[in-house]
Formats: sequence, C-alpha cells, structure tokens
Amino acid sequence: MPKEITIALAGNPNVGKTSVFNKLTGGRQHVGNWPGVTVEIKEGLYEYDGTTVRVVDLPGTYSMGAYSLDEVVARDYVMTGRPDVVVDVVDASNLERNLYLTTQLLEMGANVVVALNMYDVAEKSLRLDVTEISNLLGAPVVPTVGTTGRGIAELKAAVATAAAHGRPVSPLRINYGHEIEPHVEKLAAELAALGTLPSGLGRRWLALKLLEGDEKIRALVNETSNGAAVVRKAEAVAEHLKGVVGDDAAVAVADYRYGFIAGLTRNAVRPQEPSPVRLTASDKIDKVVTDRFLGIPIFLAAAFALFELTFKLAEPVANALESALGWLGAQATSWAATAPPLLISFVVDGVLGGVGSVLVFVPNIFFLFMAIAVLEDSGYMARVAFILDGFMHKLSLHGRSFIPLILGFGCNVPAVMATRTLETRRERMITIMVIPLMSCSARLPIYVLFVGAFFAGRRGLVVWSLYVLGIVLAVAAAKVFSKILFPGESAHFVMELPPYRVPTLRGALLHAWERSREFVTRAGGIILAASVLLWGLANLPPGIAYASRDSLLGRAGAVIAPAFRPAGFGDWEPAVALVAGVMAKEAVVSTLGVLYGAGEEGLASALHGTFTPLSAYAFLVMTLLYIPCVATVAVIRRETGSWWWALFAAAYTIILGWLVATLVYQGGRLLGLG
Repeated sequence: MPKEITIALAGNPNVGKTSVFNKLTGGRQHVGNWPGVTVEIKEGLYEYDGTTVRVVDLPGTYSMGAYSLDEVVARDYVMTGRPDVVVDVVDASNLERNLYLTTQLLEMGANVVVALNMYDVAEKSLRLDVTEISNLLGAPVVPTVGTTGRGIAELKAAVATAAAHGRPVSPLRINYGHEIEPHVEKLAAELAALGTLPSGLGRRWLALKLLEGDEKIRALVNETSNGAAVVRKAEAVAEHLKGVVGDDAAVAVADYRYGFIAGLTRNAVRPQEPSPVRLTASDKIDKVVTDRFLGIPIFLAAAFALFELTFKLAEPVANALESALGWLGAQATSWAATAPPLLISFVVDGVLGGVGSVLVFVPNIFFLFMAIAVLEDSGYMARVAFILDGFMHKLSLHGRSFIPLILGFGCNVPAVMATRTLETRRERMITIMVIPLMSCSARLPIYVLFVGAFFAGRRGLVVWSLYVLGIVLAVAAAKVFSKILFPGESAHFVMELPPYRVPTLRGALLHAWERSREFVTRAGGIILAASVLLWGLANLPPGIAYASRDSLLGRAGAVIAPAFRPAGFGDWEPAVALVAGVMAKEAVVSTLGVLYGAGEEGLASALHGTFTPLSAYAFLVMTLLYIPCVATVAVIRRETGSWWWALFAAAYTIILGWLVATLVYQGGRLLGLG
C-alpha cells in the first residue's frame, strides 16, 4: 500500500458521519472551505500500518445528483478528486433510504466501503446479514457504531484492503428493464467509444445521467469529440422513454434503483423475533417534543436552559481568565515603568484593553457551542426543524430554510452560504435577507458584558429574550418580504428523524474547540486592528486627554450620537462602539474597553455612568438588529450577485434596529422603567 492514501466520507445527513469521522481522525482534523465554493470542508488524518490516511468529510447528501451545491461538491470530489476509497456511512436501521446513495456511488465506479453505522440501534429490531449485503452490493460492508468506536478498527482494515486492491473492475449493474436497459447499453458503448472521458467513471452511470438530464454530465460529454451527437441521442431517447413509461427517465431510473434496494433488503434484512408492538424510547420522546402544541414551548424552554447553563459553567473560567488578564496588564505596566507613557498606553489601553476585553468572553462562547453540539448530536435539532416546518411554510418559506437560520446563531457568514442548499432563488433570497437578524456568536460578548453589569440576577433570561426577539423579527420580516418582494408559495419538505443518541463528551468538546478557535482566529486580527486604530484616534490631536471628548474619536462620536438619543444612549462612546461594530460585532466591546480605558470588571462599572438598565437593554437590542458586519454584507453581495441587495440588507437592519431600540426605551419610560 502507498505511503499516503485519501478516503472520502460520504453519507446522508443524520447518519452519524461526524461521529465516524471523529473516531477515525481523533484530534488530527481541521476545517476550511472547498476551493472555489462556499461549502465547508472537514479534513483529518490517521495512521494505519505505516500509511498516512487523509480523510475528507463530504457534505451530507441523499444522492449524487446536481440539485444543490452540497450534492455538486460531493459528486465532483468523487469524480475528479479521485479518492482512493469512498467510505459510505449508512444508517443500518434505515437501509432503504440510505442505500440509494450507495448504489449511485457503486454505479459511478467508486471504490466503496460501506459502514453500516448505528448498528447497535438496528440490531435491537433487525437481523442484518452483513455478508449477503456485501455480496449483493459487490462491496465490503462493516458494521460500526460511531459514538462508541465499535467497528472502527475493522473499518480501517477494510479501507486499507480496498485501497490496496484498487477500484472494482466492474461497477455495480442494476437492470433497468426491457424499455430502458437497451438504451443504457447503447449509450454506454458510444460513451466508451469517445475515449476521452475521465477514466474510472462507469460508462453506464454516465449514460444514466445523460438520460436523467444532468446538465453537468451533458457539458462534460459535449466537450469531447463527437460527444454532442451522443448528448442529442440521449435527449431523444429520454423523450421517447417519457412517452413509453409515462414519466421522466429520471423518475423511472430511480424506481428501478429502489426496486434493487427493496430486493436486497428482502434477502438480507429480517425483523427480530416477533414481540408485542411497543414504542421505542425515541417514539415516546417524540410524542412529547414534536407535539403540535408542546413542541415550540419545549424548544424555547430548552433554549432558555441552554443559556442559563452556559453562564453557570462559563462563569468560573471567565473569572479566572479575567484575573489572568488583569495580572498581565499590571505586569505590563510594571515592566514598562521606564518606557514612554505613550507606549505604556498603547500596550495597556490599546492592546490589552481592546483585545483582552473580548477574550474574557471566550469561555461563554466555548460552552455555548458545546451545548449546541449536544443538542445537534442528540438528534433534537432535527426535531426542531420538523416542528418548525409548518410554521416556516406559513411564511412561504421552505422547511430547509430553518437550517441556515440556525447556523446564523453561530455566524451569519456561513449561514448565508448555506442557503445554496435551497432549491429556488425566491427561498434563498428571503432567507438571506433575514439571516442578519439571527444573533451570531460575535454579539455574545456584548450581551455578556451588559447583562453582567446591569442584569446579574437575570442573565440567562435577558440573553434568551434577545435571541427570541431576533427570531420573532426575522419571522415578521420574512412574512413581509414573501408578500412584497418575493411573492409565491413554497412546498413542505420531508425530513427523516434520526433516532435519539447519547452525545459523546469528546464529540461535543471537539465541536466547541473548533468553533471557538475559529472565532478567536477570525476575530482576533480584526479586533487588534480596530483596537489599535481606535487607540490612535483616541490620542489625536496631540496634547488632548486620552479617549476624551476632544479627541478625533470623541468628535466623530459626538456627530453621530444625537441620532441615538431617542433610544437612550446618546453619548459619544456608544456611538463610536456601534460604528466599530460594523467591522466586526466583537469590536463593540473592545472599543468600549479602549474608550473607557478599563478591563472587563472596570468596564462594567464604567458603563453605569452612561447607561441605565433600560437604556442598556435598548443598546443590546440595537446591537442585535443593526447593520450586519462587513463580512456578512460582502457574502450577501456575492450570494445574491448584487450590491443592491447587500445594501438593502444593511439599510433595513439599521432602520429596524433604531426603531425597535427606540420603542423599547420610550415604551419602558412610559411604563416607569427608566
């Protein structure tokens, strides 16, 4: 076997692919983007018998079609990335749905090893003849349990054997019946005669894709000499078959694939010994959490508990980090006692005051990501999508729009990118326009600072209210946009609910570590640059007191500040912080740290001179809703193909933020809360 091989991890969503990936690679993994497209790629490494194995985790997809960006990325990688082995992770308890992707991979001619994952769940109710499944598919099949590591050693051995043997000589052959099969054979022969198509791709699979009307495969064949004639013939055959079989060729082909899968499961899958019908644990839980009346209240309660737990777990770690940063600031001042005062100010006020004021909130972000990972890995987040599908439909949105919106709680940028999985431009546009109202993790340091300063006894409740407010306003905005800017209807979607699983501590920690590291590395440079710039403006013109009203920073803030007076925060410091937040929301806290020249504890005290609890909450509402960060605006422009829509998103959010913040403040004063 060579010194290094590459394997691709494929599979449907919610089959435990991430668990298998983590067990294979351990901590040797990283996350990036696919070249040329905005889809996340996760890669990892492991060693086996002297060989380095590079594992590429493909986006979860139900087929090797070309109907969403995830499908295109996954298929293109298998076609052109030339992985030595494709490990197809399937849900062992739901083979009929999962094996559709498997058949396509095998027809392509990929070197496939099938991981029958969640085998522990399947064997409670089914008896699977693994040898028979392997014989019928013509590929190695290994039972695995990704959460516990069962079968991972056997999977690594099967991968090594498959890599050593190379691609199968004959791809899987499914008989497509007397009407379709002769045409597939003829087209496959003509494709083979072209001789210039990529080697390793099954010619029968290419013929089937031509009959299904796959545009990318048509373009690939068209580029070859005499390929255009084959494409025209395939189009004529597809039209002929539509008249003969009474349906599109793609539908007829899918029916035969499912027929093959049904035959396989009849031969190789048996129920366990008959027993009284009883609900599984998942069924019992679902009767409650997916109830039409209880589902949404339970979700809101779970979100509230998540925030409360996040604060309680993060508090001791955050306090320790705050003390460490305070000690570092004191040491820096002591060490630089003989240095010029301007240099001391730069280090203590500019760098430590700005960057340090944000770093102290990293523990909160870490524990929030960890809690979200637990909800995802348990299978509950899939239930939330199911619960909200009907609600999303009332907004004329597709149920899948929920997924990018949930991603928006992590970061608005990948959330906007994730809208590529939506099928129509209308659904994509509405979802993109409301994603900025989702409270991303970059806003969390602002929330933590202000709730600690003004709402210490109700921190979880206040933060929870901000997230709920963002969701409510996103719902209202989506409704308006669907009626005025993008009228039309959207269909419901079908979602398979995975069984509940006990999340692993390792998996949750890995997820939290990756996301927190991404937050620090992405935001750190921006915050440092912003802090240094603001520090410089706070020291100019020469001779003025640092960060005073007479500085360039103070003068600029004074010009903007009156606009925010109706919302309760008309001083120049909050105005400057909001402007800095356009670059990155985390910069709001670092800017306040620079302006007040204080660490997190001192900053919390300093805020009492500017804010009341009512105006502090109005400021939080403003930071929740106003113009998204520069990176989000840029990606909106790229995904919509228009600066007009990017500027529209920026304009409507800042107007909405000002209106709601003003309504909160003025309404609170009328109620005697100010």
